[in-house]
Amino acid sequence: MFKPAFTPEPPFAHGQAAQTAVLLCNLGTPDAPTASAVRRYLAEFLGDHRVVEIPRLLWMAILHGIILRVRPAKSAAKYASIWTEEGSPLKIWTTKQAQALQAMFNAHGESVTVRYAMRYGNPSIASQLDALKAEGFTRVLILPAYPQYSGTTTASVFDAVYQWGLRSRVLPEFRFINHYHDHPAYIEALAKRVRAHWAAKGQADLLVMSFHGVPERTLHLGDPYHCECYKTARLLGEALGLTKSQYKVTFQSRFGKAKWLEPYTEPTLIALAQQGVKRVDLICPGFTSDCLETLEEISQEAQEAYLHAGGETFHYIPCLNDSQTWVQGMHALSKEHMGGWSLTPSDTAALVASREAALALGAKN
Repeated sequence: MFKPAFTPEPPFAHGQAAQTAVLLCNLGTPDAPTASAVRRYLAEFLGDHRVVEIPRLLWMAILHGIILRVRPAKSAAKYASIWTEEGSPLKIWTTKQAQALQAMFNAHGESVTVRYAMRYGNPSIASQLDALKAEGFTRVLILPAYPQYSGTTTASVFDAVYQWGLRSRVLPEFRFINHYHDHPAYIEALAKRVRAHWAAKGQADLLVMSFHGVPERTLHLGDPYHCECYKTARLLGEALGLTKSQYKVTFQSRFGKAKWLEPYTEPTLIALAQQGVKRVDLICPGFTSDCLETLEEISQEAQEAYLHAGGETFHYIPCLNDSQTWVQGMHALSKEHMGGWSLTPSDTAALVASREAALALGAKN
């Protein structure tokens, strides 16, 4: 029988004050735009059974025998095209989101610490949970950077938390945010992003909403991702006052030969250009931080394909990143899921008084 090797714990202390943290979890990024760094990253990412649901032994042979020999150099060149002096855009924006959310809690006088982690790459979820536990945090809210739930993304983040817990004797109280694809604060942040773009650039003939793709098989197996993407699109369209003919949903980032969710983004853009749609605005609502899939795949490759096919104007609308509206949205979302947790000194004092009163009543009875 499997027995986990527990990490040694410090002596238990009675009366420890509760400390609360939010752990913002994003997908991850290589440490550098090099073939070796990308190879390490892809080995971890594509080695996750949540991401690729092919029988393990067969997939490992394909991954290590073919993919990790060929793909890292090509992917490294793509990462290099978007890399900045500060590093990976995804890591930069995730860091800024965590910092801005921390500032928002501070401004409200709430005793909440915000950290960020990557499901693949650094800093890992396990390393951040180790640090939070060592610092005495007893309550942790897991906030995935994925608005729409999918077993390939959200569930994998939760897996990493569970796996960390297998080696911990004393666990923090965890809460998990499954999704927020239809949360009013998220929809309004997206709508404000689009409105600001229209105010600066004018409105295009069509708004394309491109979500990250997943194999179509996941839909038939019960994954809600496809439905949640369409609900996000419908709510965003309504918030912007668009008719159904004024926006279109597509799916990007197809990998392998299996059928993925359709329609595919780039072929759709090519078809639109050939049909005479001269101007397109494109937003990626499924990504809260700009990354390889938005900055290279969409803003570079998809734009080139659309223009080459006869389109005249293509505008990519940036992700929410650290926009004020989205930081406020993350704060509201976090507060909703931390209901009942003491976040301010007055909350803590009230809780202590309530417990003391209950103990006194119990002693009388």
